[in-house]
Amino acid sequence: MFWQNGQLIHNGKYKIEKQLGGGGFAVTYQAMHTKLNRRVVIKTPNISVQRDPDYPKYVERFKKEAQMLAMCCTDSHPHIVQVFDFFVEEDGRYCLEMQYIAGESLWEYVQRQGKLPETEAVRYIRQMGLALVDVHKKGVFHLDVTPPNIMLNFDPNVPNSGKAVLIDFGIAGDMSPPSTLSRSFGNKVFAPYELTRKGIRNATVDVYCLAGSLYYAITGQRPTNSFDRKYEQEELVSPKQFVPSLSDAVNEAILQGMALEAKDRPQTMEEWLNFLSSSQANLTEVILASNVGVNYQNLENLLKAGQWKAANQETTRVMLKVAKREQQGWLGYESIENFPCTDLRTIDQLWVKYSNGHFGFSVQKRIWLECGGKVDYKTEYLLGDRLGWRNNEGWVKDNEYNYSLDSTQGHLPTLPRSAIFTTTVKEIGVKDNEYNYSLDSTQHFDLPRLPLFGSLICRVNSIDVTSSLASRLVNCNV
Repeated sequence: MFWQNGQLIHNGKYKIEKQLGGGGFAVTYQAMHTKLNRRVVIKTPNISVQRDPDYPKYVERFKKEAQMLAMCCTDSHPHIVQVFDFFVEEDGRYCLEMQYIAGESLWEYVQRQGKLPETEAVRYIRQMGLALVDVHKKGVFHLDVTPPNIMLNFDPNVPNSGKAVLIDFGIAGDMSPPSTLSRSFGNKVFAPYELTRKGIRNATVDVYCLAGSLYYAITGQRPTNSFDRKYEQEELVSPKQFVPSLSDAVNEAILQGMALEAKDRPQTMEEWLNFLSSSQANLTEVILASNVGVNYQNLENLLKAGQWKAANQETTRVMLKVAKREQQGWLGYESIENFPCTDLRTIDQLWVKYSNGHFGFSVQKRIWLECGGKVDYKTEYLLGDRLGWRNNEGWVKDNEYNYSLDSTQGHLPTLPRSAIFTTTVKEIGVKDNEYNYSLDSTQHFDLPRLPLFGSLICRVNSIDVTSSLASRLVNCNV
């Protein structure tokens, strides 16, 4: 029988809180370790399996999962679920105590949120890929790296801060020849046909599954079943058909990873991850070019060290230096319109490279386009929400920015709030106490926050002053 909520097991060591899942081979429960006051997951064979004549074989498979997890987690890998204990309950039921991952699966997340931004999706999949590199080095293949088995752990106070964790090694196999028992596999939509038909187990299976998971995360659509592609001549729809803005590099990485025949895929997980790396604008090496002789070495050093706050301050300093506005301490509209494309591109590439595509002007521009790409307050507020520049109380203050990779995508770099527009208007005769702080004013200001990608239009004595970093990024092809 299934355990009930509140039931104590293993001599009171664990208290069952609720059942999490019960499909196929095993049942999982959320439980509380009563002595350590730690929430855990208890996994045990399904009761229907316990009555199967081949139950001893299932038990061996279950033990093997525990051993594989323990072997893969010897160094407490941040992206692989940890196993804590393996025990036998009084009724003879075998149990596996594992780490509880607060959050939801990638499958659930996309079902709730819709398709994910490219940078976010790639970040999760890269984390899984790096975990699988370690798993493969230990001689193990997961064989079911699918959205339901990729858990996302979020900081509730930081939007889009998910960390991916790989769970469920129930059908994982080592490098020995497959047995008949191992040929019953998971979600076939994300699996290559040779896995379900022949039980073939190698790195290219995990490459296919992970590429299929990225396909789903970016498009919100399930990929064409590999069996239908093989035997019904159906085509795999290119992800770019669903998401026209998808970079060519990521689109190609997905298609390469999901090549129908194993021989046509990258043969190792490292090789496939290299395709994803090329999605960061081929930034293996950034040339620190400048049209005006500015040295970007310090900025690169700070970004390489992950010192995001100091790098943000250095970005402001070098941009003022490029524009020859160090004395003024802010950038006027002419400074932005005439900002050298070479320098703008260097700054952006450094941020994109060392944040793995999480930060950068080009990331912010893409999100601005996703928000509508219009020059109006609605778009500015949507952008502010997406970049984490706004909260329930309005635009965040300078000391409220999140200088970490747990921040929202595109959160950095920022510029000082006075960087462009406030002082521009002061120059042409408007005093601080003369501003109209309302949306029906003739002077249109985003007072608490610099709108990096909108245009500020100030009507003072019929003079229109327009400045747009977005248009400069477009003109510079950044």
